[in-house]
Amino acid sequence: MGENVRKEFMAKTGRRVAVLGGGRTPFVKSFGPYKRFTNQDLLTAVLSDLTSRFKLKNKQIGDVALGSVIHHSTDWNLAREVVLGSGLARSTPAYNLQRACGTGLEAFVQVALKIQSGQIEAGIAGGSDTNSDTPFFSPRSLSWALIEAQSQRSFFGKAKVLAGIRLRDLIPRSLEVREPRTGLSMGEHCELMVKEWNVNREDQDTLALQSHRNAARAYLEGFFDGLLIEFNGVKRDSILRSDSTMEKLNALRPAFGGGATGTLTAGNSSSLTDGASAVLLCSEEYAESSGWEPLAYFVDAHVAAVDFVGGDGLLMAPTIAVAELLKRNQLRLQDFDYYEIHEAFAGQVLCTLKAWENAEYCRKNLGATGALGSIDRDKINVKGGSLALGHPFAATGGRIVASLAKLLKTKGKGRGLISICTAGGMGVAAILEA
Repeated sequence: MGENVRKEFMAKTGRRVAVLGGGRTPFVKSFGPYKRFTNQDLLTAVLSDLTSRFKLKNKQIGDVALGSVIHHSTDWNLAREVVLGSGLARSTPAYNLQRACGTGLEAFVQVALKIQSGQIEAGIAGGSDTNSDTPFFSPRSLSWALIEAQSQRSFFGKAKVLAGIRLRDLIPRSLEVREPRTGLSMGEHCELMVKEWNVNREDQDTLALQSHRNAARAYLEGFFDGLLIEFNGVKRDSILRSDSTMEKLNALRPAFGGGATGTLTAGNSSSLTDGASAVLLCSEEYAESSGWEPLAYFVDAHVAAVDFVGGDGLLMAPTIAVAELLKRNQLRLQDFDYYEIHEAFAGQVLCTLKAWENAEYCRKNLGATGALGSIDRDKINVKGGSLALGHPFAATGGRIVASLAKLLKTKGKGRGLISICTAGGMGVAAILEA
């Protein structure tokens, strides 16, 4: 972005927003080490760490935005309860939000925009998910019957309503991550996408292997030091397989149907994961007055959606979100030092890359004059992605922001692009720079 363009942009949007740091629990396979812990437990541990690290104990900050995708109805005030147990001043406000797998990044963007506009000086954004604490629920027919029975004044009236309850109404059910409009899981939708874009199994396994290798190398380099906190005795991500090979990946069976033509497996798809993450942000002036050194700065963000019910690929919305973000900031797709593309599935990442390289798709769907072009693969998820590190839905955004900010700080200058696909056919994208 040129200096004149930058001045014009800042004049429109306000102050620079500094990313000070972030933290997360290790990400672990669901139904394992965290199976007796809640989203509140996980998030409280992460915020307590940030509070201690940045000497915020008993101090009030502007706002805290936290979310989860899989949560209990009792978590209706999750963020506020987390704040009350974090060590922050109890006068610190907080609120819940949810944008499926983009929840963590959406929380980050909302807090950043509040700081940018001058509403607040500092805030925390984050998210958590634990499939190990998935709520079970009864069908609405039982709830309606109990409500109706409660409204009856006489014993016989109540008894008559309760007598109409069927046995199947009493069977508890668990949440199922399927698209209500189509009945298909995200993996089944991605199988349709890879067939449309001719993405083969070998390329998906290759990308998955690279994700594991990058993450393993990052651990050896000590990159995750200061980014992870120990939780319940766990000190590192448990999904990472440093000994993974193409032979092992190729031996896995398709996980989402498709018969002999299915290409998505447990190896090239993100695992069910438990974990939490959070990021501390503030205005540039507040950072300076507090003696905090920023890692990076928030530039801009964009959210988009596609008509997946009408035939668009469920996980293709990030192509649009990124295109709009580039247009508004007068940038090219190649103008970045790092790309953090959420790996819900290796196939989803590859479909996105192919779409940006396809002139017809870009003209039709992105309003571009031609293809956005290709990306240097060596700049994508250089410290590993969701395939290797795990994907606790609402926690992925915070993980990515904190890692990218550290990458940019280490480099000393540069620009990074974040892209996250979500359920419901949405995509969230953001830009950070140092």
